[in-house]
Amino acid sequence: MKKTILFAIDIKTEEILVSESEKGSNKVNSIEQIQRNKNELLFDAVVTLTRIANSADFDIEIFKAMDKVCQMVYNKHIENNTDYIKNIVQ
Repeated sequence: MKKTILFAIDIKTEEILVSESEKGSNKVNSIEQIQRNKNELLFDAVVTLTRIANSADFDIEIFKAMDKVCQMVYNKHIENNTDYIKNIVQ
């Protein structure tokens, strides 16, 4: 089954909370927490996503577009960290 990546912000700790859930499931599994200073762009993108979700004039198309931006920035984060870890190991 396809998994969906979910994002949230912990304002107190200034962390991005990344989780996953199988499509159609209510179960959410935590993947990682990313400190704001480790990926400022992703933090700002998730803040914007949250603001869109909480907007009085919520628009699903805008929400989906911003979610795609968050997914793309997160995937780049994973790619960059994987490259960094590979360079350390070599």
